[in-house]
Amino acid sequence: MTSTTMNNPLCRQHHRSTIPLQTPTAVSVHTPMTCRNRRATRTQRRALKVCAVAADKVSSTVAEIPKVKANKAKLGEMGPETAKDIYRDMFLGREFEEMCAQMYYRGKMFGFVHLYSGQEAVATGVIRNLRKDDYICSTYRDHVHALSKNVPAKNIMAELFGKKTGICRGQGGSMHMFSAEHGLLGGFAFIGEGIPIGLGAAYKIKYRREALHDEKADQVAVNFFGDGTANNGQFYECLNMASLYKLPCIFVVENNLWAIGMQHNRATNPTAGDDSPYIYKKGPAFGMPGILVDGMDVRKVREVAIEAIERARRGDGPTLIEAQTYRFRGHSLADPDELREKKEKEYWQVLSLHHLSCLYASLEWMQLNA
Repeated sequence: MTSTTMNNPLCRQHHRSTIPLQTPTAVSVHTPMTCRNRRATRTQRRALKVCAVAADKVSSTVAEIPKVKANKAKLGEMGPETAKDIYRDMFLGREFEEMCAQMYYRGKMFGFVHLYSGQEAVATGVIRNLRKDDYICSTYRDHVHALSKNVPAKNIMAELFGKKTGICRGQGGSMHMFSAEHGLLGGFAFIGEGIPIGLGAAYKIKYRREALHDEKADQVAVNFFGDGTANNGQFYECLNMASLYKLPCIFVVENNLWAIGMQHNRATNPTAGDDSPYIYKKGPAFGMPGILVDGMDVRKVREVAIEAIERARRGDGPTLIEAQTYRFRGHSLADPDELREKKEKEYWQVLSLHHLSCLYASLEWMQLNA
């Protein structure tokens, strides 16, 4: 932690969880499978059924773990029911995305499809702490955000197949999920496009509470976006407005180190006193806390998110969270993923397995100490 960070009370690294930014030095090529068969009716039905069965299977599996009194010193502030919910949500998100990849490579799913595989800890760690009436704004990588906000998996999958039973009646597709019922304000294809929408939702909450004296208006709006968005103008404009009016808005940067094919270190200049560019340090410049967290560790993400959500509900204003994470596939399923080094991918996969193993060990510990 640099002296600049330590002297600024608004700027901190969560548990010193800095992850070294990997620099690619080699090229590895993965050629996606293709399929010319366009008859998708049977396969679509099968995918929808498999997805629904998988969700039920995950629910029944974690339900077998008995209710016990967990040792909070080992689990942080996470109880047994919360641990099961987190594990289920992350598992469902990963399996859902893998099914999407299968359908796409078999030629049964069309258009651009951007998968969230590898980044589940961020969505789960933040969204599972929100209420149903809270709002989230997503990007084109929005499937798992919708799942974590309790949008039914079968409706999301139906949307990906363009069916009328989809979340947007099949008219939105992969990049434009929306559900007023669940507080999902949309997935947006252009980077940074959703941030002003989420900010507007936060402004509405503030207006209802202070101008209309609605005491029930204590919702929170969360914006998800990537590291590439942090160099766009609307990001800074929204940081300024959110801080100016103390809006109940949380900005979550899912820094997966790559903006399509542009590495973060090549697109953003290092912050003052650092060797690497840190987005979370942009928060204190606008008078809001900036927090860096290990985005592969759902427990750390959850801890940071709870603090930010409580702060927003109290009326203390916005928070900027930078979650350092990694996507395990290319930018989209049409991307052969040639630019990232194999060693870099393996490093983040091992890190993800380590954190998932710790979470699973916590569940086993609770079972042994029943």
